[in-house]
Amino acid sequence: MRRNKRERQNLLTQTIKENPFITDEELADKFSVSVQTIRLDRLELSIPELRERIKTVAEKRFEDEVKSLPLDEVIGEIIDMELDHSAISILDVKSEHVFKRNKIARGHHLFAQANSLAVAVIDDELALTAKANILFTRSVMEGERVIAKAKVMKIDQEHDRTFVHVESFVNNEKVFNGEFEMYRSK
Repeated sequence: MRRNKRERQNLLTQTIKENPFITDEELADKFSVSVQTIRLDRLELSIPELRERIKTVAEKRFEDEVKSLPLDEVIGEIIDMELDHSAISILDVKSEHVFKRNKIARGHHLFAQANSLAVAVIDDELALTAKANILFTRSVMEGERVIAKAKVMKIDQEHDRTFVHVESFVNNEKVFNGEFEMYRSK
């Protein structure tokens, strides 16, 4: 059944409130309209695109949780976090992250994503990198999405250390591996 514009926009607003992670394509299927119609409706209703909605939800969810650094200092976007246990972040490699001549991502961006995730996962006001052992396993190109996964392996309270393992992937292919020894104040 085809709905009028006002009814469709009301339902669209409600649907996105209930599920902010729904894509424009899924919305177009749900309402039997084109993706362009959904985009125009979102524009009229001042509803941001999926990427911005995900970012907003993640920031609200993790702003009170992350203690060791402000969220805007994390390289990439945190999408999942359990302090002192695990965390996941996403980094979309853009032109500012790559060498101009070959479009390969500069290694310090991949390291920064992994390192800042290792800092963020620590449940402490102060977390600093004491030592890192890293390995880049393949080049990352402009336009690729890097998903970093951090896992706390051990908390050594006697020496104020936390050991964090971080692996980064592009399309399920490992591109980075890192072992981080983190100092914590507690």
